[in-house]
Amino acid sequence: MTDASVSQTIPVVSLRDFTSGTRAQREAFISKVGDALVEVGFFALEDHGVDDELVQRSYDRAAAFFEQDGDKKARCIVPGIGGQRGFTKLGDEHARDSDAPDLKEFFHVGRDVAADHRLHKMYGPNVWPDDVSAFAATMRELYGALDNLAGLLLEAISTYIGEDPAMLGGLADGGDTILRLIHYPPVPADASPASVRAAAHEDINFITILCEATAGGLQLQQRDGSWLPVHALKGQFIVDSGDMIQHLTNGMLRSTTHRVVNPDDSRERRFSMPFFVHPNPSADLTPRHLPVVLTGGVVRYESITAAQFLGRRLRELGLHVIDANEPT
Repeated sequence: MTDASVSQTIPVVSLRDFTSGTRAQREAFISKVGDALVEVGFFALEDHGVDDELVQRSYDRAAAFFEQDGDKKARCIVPGIGGQRGFTKLGDEHARDSDAPDLKEFFHVGRDVAADHRLHKMYGPNVWPDDVSAFAATMRELYGALDNLAGLLLEAISTYIGEDPAMLGGLADGGDTILRLIHYPPVPADASPASVRAAAHEDINFITILCEATAGGLQLQQRDGSWLPVHALKGQFIVDSGDMIQHLTNGMLRSTTHRVVNPDDSRERRFSMPFFVHPNPSADLTPRHLPVVLTGGVVRYESITAAQFLGRRLRELGLHVIDANEPT
């Protein structure tokens, strides 16, 4: 982790103000979160309620998986679903506007649903490594904790944009929210000069909750084009707004370009665990009336479902995916 004496570069809020504070503290939390997503697209969250021991245990289990040989990891590759479950190997993904592969490998954990659920029909069940002790149990526990946290944040954001507090949470109910376990290995000597750990991109989803990464490297692009480092500080989660919520709010909330740069020490590894909060596939992302009014009264984005939006973006990332526009 980054030295605790380092100051965070983005707005910092405490979830305790929202869950157990006074009315004034709760309202201030809503305003700070909303203003941060309007102006910066990112904020840091303290007192988030997710047990630190669970976070560290999850990183330990993720490291144990990625330290396996390639053949063992490959058993968790699920073809034909755009990498939405299981393992994606190093170099398979690139940013939308970059042809150079990202220097990362990752593992996706999706929502556990019944066999007749739409997500199960689209992607099938989660897959789990056979040789990593307590991997499935640990990741399911972390997924549940982050899903609960996401519900609270979506309630605050819904309130900020003038909608019913349950609006965004309702759209996310049953959505294909993804826990991504990422390993950025030491930078290979033969890596393309254009390849970085994660090239400049915007997130696709509603919001992303990033558990404390094990090393720095995250940067966000400011309005003047310069890059601002976002520190990995003990006790803080990083939250940002993605393209889907930008679309739904007519651009009121920003989906900010960000990247993960290569370390000064090419032998350094980095792990991170972002939680990508998605709406359910049939959710209508047509810009909402009140955000349209607040952004000048002109609708800037098309009517589209979350499934159509996601399918389009996965193809832009170079991931083969089933046709998400087809009914299931």
